[in-house]
Amino acid sequence: MPQTFFRRVRKMTTRLSPSLPASLSPSGLRAGIRANLRADFTASLVVFLIAVPLSVGIAVASGVPVELGLVTGIVGGLLTGLLPGSSLQVSGPAAGLTVLVYEAVREYGLRALGVLVLTAGLLQIAMGLLRLGRWFRAISVAVVQGMLAGIGVVLIAGQLYALADADAPAGGLEKLGGLATLLTETVSSPDALVAVAVGAGTAAMLVVWPRWRRAARVVPAPLVAVALATTVVTVLRLPVDRVRVRGLLDAVQPPGSGDFARLTEFGVLGTVLAFALIASAESLFSAAAVDRLHDGPRTDFNRELIAQGAGNTVCGALGALPMTAVIVRSSANVNAGARTKASRVLHGVWLLVFATLLPWALELIPVAALAGVLVHAGWKLLPGRELGPLWREQRGEVAVLLVTTAAIVITNLFEGVLIGLLMAVVKAAWESSHVHIETVRRADGVVRVRVLGNANFLRLPKLLDELDALPRRGHGPGRAPAVELDLSDLRHMDRACRSALLAWAERNAAVRQDDEDGEATGRVVAV
Repeated sequence: MPQTFFRRVRKMTTRLSPSLPASLSPSGLRAGIRANLRADFTASLVVFLIAVPLSVGIAVASGVPVELGLVTGIVGGLLTGLLPGSSLQVSGPAAGLTVLVYEAVREYGLRALGVLVLTAGLLQIAMGLLRLGRWFRAISVAVVQGMLAGIGVVLIAGQLYALADADAPAGGLEKLGGLATLLTETVSSPDALVAVAVGAGTAAMLVVWPRWRRAARVVPAPLVAVALATTVVTVLRLPVDRVRVRGLLDAVQPPGSGDFARLTEFGVLGTVLAFALIASAESLFSAAAVDRLHDGPRTDFNRELIAQGAGNTVCGALGALPMTAVIVRSSANVNAGARTKASRVLHGVWLLVFATLLPWALELIPVAALAGVLVHAGWKLLPGRELGPLWREQRGEVAVLLVTTAAIVITNLFEGVLIGLLMAVVKAAWESSHVHIETVRRADGVVRVRVLGNANFLRLPKLLDELDALPRRGHGPGRAPAVELDLSDLRHMDRACRSALLAWAERNAAVRQDDEDGEATGRVVAV
């Protein structure tokens, strides 16, 4: 019986951690499990220390009670952390959804947030069950980078107001347009200058601390930056705004039956779709990145999509923020030596203990410090170093990226992403529609014109211009030679091109077709 038990435990454990060979003896297996638990325990503390300031800051930037950010982190650890999919990826509230959540809360109210997140979670579960997870990898990288850049621009612009303890305007353009006024008002206000100094110091610490690698491995930069800012503000009694705490139970507001009636509104459905698609894309892109950081089991994208959906369903039922997989916490989890999913589950336990026993500690944190954290996070979303090589290699990708970014800033996140996807489709269609013309004069005097490649409506103007440049009867000195238009080498010809080519031949001469149905295998002869 003990041997059978240990065989079962060994099989289960080696699935979770390939570092434990299946041939281990019972004593070796116990030692390996203890080693894994020690590593996971340490890693969970590191992730917890990163998650607290980020969860609180994202909640403040989203316009919701700070406790809701912690609730999402707790669900991401205790529920999503237990489910299959990715073994070392950590989920929680993410800066990538901050702009969308803020817009949704401003437009529909905090009570509607739970319905939006819950429905988006159910949609994610459905997509996972339908095995659509791998299709998110087909999204244009330029669109994803443009989406993150647009989020980064709007996030930075909005948090610059919080940096000065000022209220931010609603839209992205309004935020950018009001920066000049914000600067003028800040310079003339001593209290605002103090808040800016606190936030700027926090952001500076986030940049400097990771360079001290030994210390950064023990204590994460976000915790150091926020703790230092909180200590300075408390000791010097600086006149800056602090985080407001309502209490965990008071902040949790499950949606009522009347809130679900809002799902009949077109705008609400669009926001649900945006939540589901953007959260799924961000999670699965993060999973692919985390897989490159470790040698453990690879992510099952469909199962991970179901796990993310289950987490968002529970978050919605609690009225909390939506969750995604977060690359900052996930990479910290791997770098801290995590070996199994126990590390992310334990980080959820520590968040629950903190939110239950130490909520008063949040009231000491200055809002400007959290704004500094999010300005730094928004800056990291901008594609800085990637733009140069991308411009030299694929300028079309840069165009898609910039259009997506500008569209998000000008409109909103959902519409901006749709515009970016449309731009990417048009670019792909343009690049795949290569068509060129070869002209050969035969011994009998007939000019044979071969059209090769893929002919669609995007290349039609160029194609007709080249055909119109050919000699035709009644044009030029002497009698123009006959022209044979050969379409047999076209790989694809859409209806617009077929109709235009037939019309060209009819305008210029008598027409003969080798086949009666006008397929691309025929020849159109102009005499």
